[in-house]
Amino acid sequence: MRSRTSQAVFLMAGPGIGKSALTEAITERLASDMIIVQIHGSSSLSRVPFGILAPYTAELTAEDSVSPVAVLRSVWSYFEKLKAGRDAPLLLVMDDAHHLDEATAAIVADMISAGWASVVAAGRPRPGLPQPLAQLWYDGLAERVDLRPLNREQIEEVLAHALAGTVPAETVDTIWNASGGNPRLLDALLHDAAEGGQLAKRNGIWMLLDHLPAEGPRLMDVVVKDMLRRTPEEQEALKLIALAGPVSRKVIEDICGAEVVRSLLDQQMVVEGQGTPADLRIWNAMFGDALRLTISVSRSLQLLETVRGHLDTSPAGPEGRLRAVEWALECGLKTPEPELLEAAGTALAHFRNRSARTMAAKISDPALVPEAQAIQARALFNEGDHAGAAKLLDECWLQLGSGAAAAPALMLRALVHQALGTPLALFAAESRELLRRASAATGTATAWQEQLLRILEFGEAGNCEALDHEVQDLRSRNPASVTDHALRTVGAALLAQARAAAGSAVQGLDAALLAASEVAALESGVFFFKELVLGRLAADYLALGDWEAAERELVDYAAAQPRDAAAFAGSIQVLRGYSLLRQGRIERAYQTLLPAVETLRLNDPLQVFRFGSALAFYVAARLGDAAQASRLELDYKDSPQGSAGQELMATAYAAAGSEYVARDGKGLASLHTLATIPEVSARGGMLLELLALCWDLGDHSVIPLVQNLAGNVQGRWAAALLTLAEHWESADGDALMEMAARLETEGFVNVAREAYARASSVLEAVGERRRSRQAVALREKCDHELGERFREGQFIAAAPTVHLTRREQDIVELAVQGLTDREIAQRLMVSVRTVEGHLYRTYVKLGVRSRDELSSALAH
Repeated sequence: MRSRTSQAVFLMAGPGIGKSALTEAITERLASDMIIVQIHGSSSLSRVPFGILAPYTAELTAEDSVSPVAVLRSVWSYFEKLKAGRDAPLLLVMDDAHHLDEATAAIVADMISAGWASVVAAGRPRPGLPQPLAQLWYDGLAERVDLRPLNREQIEEVLAHALAGTVPAETVDTIWNASGGNPRLLDALLHDAAEGGQLAKRNGIWMLLDHLPAEGPRLMDVVVKDMLRRTPEEQEALKLIALAGPVSRKVIEDICGAEVVRSLLDQQMVVEGQGTPADLRIWNAMFGDALRLTISVSRSLQLLETVRGHLDTSPAGPEGRLRAVEWALECGLKTPEPELLEAAGTALAHFRNRSARTMAAKISDPALVPEAQAIQARALFNEGDHAGAAKLLDECWLQLGSGAAAAPALMLRALVHQALGTPLALFAAESRELLRRASAATGTATAWQEQLLRILEFGEAGNCEALDHEVQDLRSRNPASVTDHALRTVGAALLAQARAAAGSAVQGLDAALLAASEVAALESGVFFFKELVLGRLAADYLALGDWEAAERELVDYAAAQPRDAAAFAGSIQVLRGYSLLRQGRIERAYQTLLPAVETLRLNDPLQVFRFGSALAFYVAARLGDAAQASRLELDYKDSPQGSAGQELMATAYAAAGSEYVARDGKGLASLHTLATIPEVSARGGMLLELLALCWDLGDHSVIPLVQNLAGNVQGRWAAALLTLAEHWESADGDALMEMAARLETEGFVNVAREAYARASSVLEAVGERRRSRQAVALREKCDHELGERFREGQFIAAAPTVHLTRREQDIVELAVQGLTDREIAQRLMVSVRTVEGHLYRTYVKLGVRSRDELSSALAH
């Protein structure tokens, strides 16, 4: 605009994306350079020729007020007076330009074509700008800039800029999904959540402690202001869709008119589903929730009766039926209990725990109460109320008999009691006694319950043979019931875990894949079979050393199950952190595990908090972050024990962490003692991982043990360790270098790093200093790939205390080397503004004012 290279720029975006804010910023920036006239389009004047130009045509007669020539002359005369002799260009800034009438748009187009004025026009892509303005763009006389919703990476940058501290991936995902990338909603949600306490900083990490508030004042203000811009007919339609959605488009058209529905679709205030018949819902779920809160109960009841009068059948789909039940309850209407039960189950599947509990608690039919209690228990479990969940499950599990809900309820009951600290052996004994009494009183068969308890006990003991026998017995049953599918899934998942621990991860993977094939029959219910299997499947891939396959399973799960992935985010991040740790990517494991532990502190459905705390303690201690290590060690010690196999590995990592902290030999001695107990020594896979921890601590006495054991453990990771152990005492430096290169190519960069380090020492000892330096350079290359480049350089003091992100570390390293912002941007394939933003945040974290101070700050 300043250079006059463009006469017109059209900013196009949906509601709340920021086009109005951008036009205001442009106006502010150009106020000293140009004479600015602001014009606002209006839906009420969109059908009135020259309606919005009335302030500039007041002196025209009625006849002239509809003459394009007379109006143009009058407007230009006004602009000339405004200039008052100033030799400055004129800029028209038009907001909501999609509401301009055709006649006004033609005059504006004429002014642009004649070079009388420049124009910045902001409008929505639907219905779009009036034809005369659109034609300018087609003819190449105007620039068009389409503003898009923020993507996830941009949301992450916004949060990193706005919040001082780490923002975990699950918090970013939740805020991104809730805002839809809409900056106006994002701003409102962030302020409301921070002020309401739902978004809070815990141990330096921003956590969502509760659902984002739909009733927040800023979000409500956005909704109210937006509704005031709508016609009464549009307001009525939006209220109906917010209350009933997803709701049939035909129903809303019958009530409000097809033209109103088309208008709302054009304005992107509602979205249309892909099904047949098509349904409508509010464009953003949080906006819809807030809009519902503005409607009184009496008005809501009136609208409900209106909708019911146009519905031939009940709403289609579980979500539609759930909303219908919720709406009826909001209006104080009675709902049939089978519909309540279905809606409660749907709400639970969407992790709307409060809604699920409320609906299930209203059920009084004795035939439905046990299943309703199981739903309430799962909702309480999701909210961390394990005692409340246990009480309900203890009441209902026997009453569920052999129905489809019975096995999931018993599995949930076992996990809830584990969370309360009850040993599995005690839980199984008490459950068998209850089954015996129930059978004696009613004659009810208890075979499947007994089998499930046996499977859980065999899994705890790691008894592969017994588990395999149980799984084969279950597979022989044809046709299989839902209960059989549940028992097969649990048995195969626990068999996968036991075989991986025993060193037979190939057979373990087969069992995990078998369990995964059974999950499809268990989509509904109160237990999370899919996540139980996912953990075992990923762990088997890790035991094999197939890091990419493990990550692929986690990514595919998150993509296919976004709601479930959010609820199980802490557990998934622990798996991801464990994978990074096994690969030797300690810095990234640290950045992953710390937020994971804080997430699990709020919600730990798979009971992995103790294991996650042990892993996080280990990486914090290994990186020298004494404060975090001390806190995480207390977390580990204060948490209830998990499953037996998980507990053994947690103990091992905690002992290794203690050794990194104290360096007094006690942690290493604990690892040696742990390696001799039967539960570990009989499990080759677990024992090899423990010996690898000792080796990482510098204990080379375990190398012969690794050499003897690794050949009997399946997988590429064990083979890589075996290769390193067999060549460790070699005096042939060149052979060590070749072996290291091969390991690096195979993806075991951390093992290759140790091989290069060993080769360097051997070559140095025989006087091959040039080759030794080459080995050191290759070892440092491995460090760089692992993200460990700060461990032995000037970053070692800064990294644990300052917590620079991975991207910040990359940019700072290049900045210290003397690269300009543009060169850094080209090297990392990001924008210059991204580099500037990361450097600014790094300056704040390090307490410096320029890149000249970076090197000295990092050195201290």
